[in-house]
Amino acid sequence: MTNGERKSLKPDLAVTTAQAIVDRVCPGAKVAAVSRLHGGEISAVYELVLAEGQAPLVLKAYPDALHWKMHKELTVAALLQDQIVAPMPRILLTDDSKSLLGLNFIVMSKLNGEILLGLENSLTEEELLEAYRCMGQVLRGFHRVAMDAFGYIGPQGVWTEHPSNHAYMGFQFDNKLKEFNNRGGDSMLAQRVGSFVSERTCLLQACARPVLCHNDFHAGNVLVTRSSGSVQLSGVVDFENALAGDPLMDVAKTLSYAVRENPAKRAALLRGYGPIERPEWPETVELYRLYCALELWCWMAQIGDEEPLQGLARDMERFVNA
Repeated sequence: MTNGERKSLKPDLAVTTAQAIVDRVCPGAKVAAVSRLHGGEISAVYELVLAEGQAPLVLKAYPDALHWKMHKELTVAALLQDQIVAPMPRILLTDDSKSLLGLNFIVMSKLNGEILLGLENSLTEEELLEAYRCMGQVLRGFHRVAMDAFGYIGPQGVWTEHPSNHAYMGFQFDNKLKEFNNRGGDSMLAQRVGSFVSERTCLLQACARPVLCHNDFHAGNVLVTRSSGSVQLSGVVDFENALAGDPLMDVAKTLSYAVRENPAKRAALLRGYGPIERPEWPETVELYRLYCALELWCWMAQIGDEEPLQGLARDMERFVNA
């Protein structure tokens, strides 16, 4: 890979068989249009617009290298089916035969609303902060779903189970620091991060039981509706990264990816989330934000996006120097 060249894991395809797919979901419905929706680094997401005013559908396709993430999303959907957390899309069809697209895909109902990230600049401050307060409430809802073991969720549940949060996060920090070094990161910074984490193991030990963590909860995965000056959260999408872990990890990732250094957004999110009983939770959140920066550095290096690497390394420096 040449310097600055970015690898793409996301399938790039034209949905030429949209009608055949719709025939399996809604017999008799006619496809009027197919359009590419937002998507992350991995999956491709399309809207299937149906004729005669029928409700549109969403198709999500997965690349071969990560085909198992389709079954993971089904597993997470099952965990949430009896929970009132937030509107979730209904999964109408799953296909791993690769006979129609040559890829694993799911077809879902399309939720109302627009992605919050694209609306933020058009919202009033009051509307924006209300959206973040609602995000905090939803995040707390996810964390009411208890899990049996700590670890990353795979196609059938927790993939590699760890008996404690300390064991899981110690494993994760070790793995990411090795990857950081192998991908050309500053070895001295890696040593300092490792020492910083070792001195704070008590923070990782304070989480006694794992809960369901969305693990990618930010404004790009939240839908909102806007009417008469009020904003309502109308849906949450993309559970590809879900894990069973410390709820403060989820809080930290949302603060890092969505709130950043905006104190008003932070206050609104935490107000919606509600009281956190752990006495050293602010220090724990900052430790997890260090992990988020390390993890994101490794991901960006893996996909060949070099532009953010220096900034993420500076973030790590800032956390260990705090």
